[in-house]
Amino acid sequence: MRRPFTVACVQTTSGRDIAANVATASKWVRAARKAGADFILLPETVNIMEPKGALLLDKVAADGGDAGLRAFRALARDVGAWLLAGSLVVPADKTGTRRGAAKAAKRMVANRSLLIDPRGSVKARYDKIHMFDVDLGKGEVYRESKRYAAGAKAVTAKLPWGRLGMTVCYDLRFPHLYRALAQRGADFLSVPSAFTRPSGSAHWHVLLRARAIENGCFVFAPAQCCVHEGGRRTFGHSLIVDPWGAVLADGGDAPGFVAATVEPERVVEARKRIPSLDHDRKFKF
Repeated sequence: MRRPFTVACVQTTSGRDIAANVATASKWVRAARKAGADFILLPETVNIMEPKGALLLDKVAADGGDAGLRAFRALARDVGAWLLAGSLVVPADKTGTRRGAAKAAKRMVANRSLLIDPRGSVKARYDKIHMFDVDLGKGEVYRESKRYAAGAKAVTAKLPWGRLGMTVCYDLRFPHLYRALAQRGADFLSVPSAFTRPSGSAHWHVLLRARAIENGCFVFAPAQCCVHEGGRRTFGHSLIVDPWGAVLADGGDAPGFVAATVEPERVVEARKRIPSLDHDRKFKF
């Protein structure tokens, strides 16, 4: 029987300064660890939310995109906990990007989620696959594909308590990715995010609960919140959801962290009650 553990989701309002963002996130990581968290997750783009594309590339390229990663690796060692650097904006490279994208990647960034162990070693990397290219109305338009190189590889990673399936934000709207992760053995799904206010208020809770229920997994979703430099508004409400779809913790709409006890055996229990992962069938039109 796998032992229970405590998970925490940190909620931030990241801005345009990497050092300030890392310092704020680190403060909440330390507080979560002091409260007993064994696994602490940070939100999407935790190192920087820079609305101007040219400045974004310049800022993350100035240090090779490693300033945030170095800090979070040292932090994981210092507090002695597993840490998910929800996602960091880093210069794009050939690793994890789609075939033929190497030339374009020189002018782009990657949205990369990194799993760090208590010794400070990076155990897994995942580049966000699905790009947020949407028109939400009232002038709120996003075109991630103009500045981000899309990932091409799904990733699972081993934790002491089970297997983690790694995703980022807009991936949430593509249930086949989560199905594949669960069928590859994922017990837990991470969804670090910076959901917008309009889409978050309408869809955030229901989508996260659906991914948990469909796959019999715990879902850990740390989120950005409030109003960011440049005027972008994010929804917050970091969630921890159990495999039956119950919300164990909700971060509300202010910076901080939420935590919950996770019992891995509940994954086994949920999948025994409704073994839908074994019931997929091929079909054709």
